[in-house]
Formats: sequence, structure tokens, C-alpha cells
Amino acid sequence: MEKHKAYFRFYEELNDFLPIGKRKVKFEHHFIDRASVKDMIESLGVPHAEIDLILVNGRAVTFSYKVNYNDEISVYPVFESFDISDVQHLRAKPLRKPKFIVDVHLGSLAKYLRMLGIDTYYKKKLSSNEIISVSLREQRTILTRDKNILKQNRVTHGYWIRGQNLLKQIKEVVERFHLQKEIKEFTRCLNCNSELENVLKKEIIYSIPPKVKENFNDFKKCPVCNKIFWKGSHYLRMKQSIEEIKKSKRGEY
Repeated sequence: MEKHKAYFRFYEELNDFLPIGKRKVKFEHHFIDRASVKDMIESLGVPHAEIDLILVNGRAVTFSYKVNYNDEISVYPVFESFDISDVQHLRAKPLRKPKFIVDVHLGSLAKYLRMLGIDTYYKKKLSSNEIISVSLREQRTILTRDKNILKQNRVTHGYWIRGQNLLKQIKEVVERFHLQKEIKEFTRCLNCNSELENVLKKEIIYSIPPKVKENFNDFKKCPVCNKIFWKGSHYLRMKQSIEEIKKSKRGEY
């Protein structure tokens, strides 16, 4: 069978999904049968959920566009710094309020996002289909280390976590989604994600350890799982991490 070729160029963080030899350069992609540009891009390893614009021979197209021989295809991630309002967006509009669902491999990240006051759904045993269903039902962006989840057709908002280190992952999410102004530390339950409420010491006096009774007076309580929080040594260590996260700049991870 005769092979044909098209030319691809991926921009910015989309290069993270490509082998080194295909990053930040125009390269040839050989194929036999015509396919949609979405299928061809995902066959190269790039999930559609991270793409916002595709130009074919300088013209914006949708994911359903059938690739022609010798097409020159430019693929862009979500734009943050300049206006592309007159061209064809491929992603759904950004969610008004940042909310996330985190996959089963990112439990520590979920805990720290909750610590920052970011609405983060997490359960230890969720299948890919359950994650996607919750994402659609509750309008949450999927955070995952599994690229295959983001390639499923139902996914509208998703992001592949690049960082391996926990602190780098947190900085990555804060920077990628511009969450600096959303941070309201220690306002959510680390256990179940519910918003915490202030509680009087006398109301929980029999539920806290003796040393805590002696040394602390300010408490918060989760109205759902009843977990009690106070600003102990763990709080101080977390506070230092938060200050470091707030100072993070894009590209450090």
C-alpha cells in the first residue's frame, strides 16, 4: 500500500507528550488511510483534552477534519497570553470556578490542594469511567498521570500532571490554572473536601487530646465527617509549604 505523509508541529507544553526527536520541530507523519486529525494526533501520544487550536495549512479546523496528503498541521495548547477569539476553539469554555477530580494515583496531591482551599474530589477506588462521569456531572477538571484517560472522547477538561515530586506537582497545578488568588488555606477538610466551620473549644473539649486542650484555643470542624483541626506543628510545616507554593513561577517544575 502507498504511504502518504502530513507535517505536524506541536507547541509549548504539548511537546511533553512527544519523543525528543519530534519536540519543537516540524516533522513528517506517514499514514496509509485518511483519518480524523483528532485520531492522528492522539496516535502520536497527545490527548485531545489538552488541545485548544489546530491549524491546517493556516486554517482553523475541528477535531473531525480528515487529514489530507501533505497537510501542514500546527497544534496548540490552551492559550493564556493572546487573543484567538476569532478562530475555532476545540475545548469547551474554561470552567468558571476551578474544581478538580484527582485520579487514584494522586492522593497526596488531592490532600494538598484541599489544604490550599481548592475544591478537590478524590476517592481511593475510582475507575476511569467513574472519574470522567464525576468530571462531567460536577464540572470538574481531571488531574491525572494516566494519559489514556484524557484521550477518551467524553473528556472535556483534563490535564496530565508532568511533575514527579509532590511539591512540584502542586506548583504545576497552581501555575497552570492560575490558582494563586483562589488559595484560602485551611478552609477545607483534608479528609473529605467539605468546607470547615469554626467551632468553640467547649463544644469539642471531650474530643481532643489533653495536650491540645492545654495549648490551643482555635478549632475548626468538618460538618460532614466531624474531623477536628487545630494549628499544631503540622500546620506550621504546611504553612511553610504554602508560602513556597504562592511564590512559584511557571516553568519551574
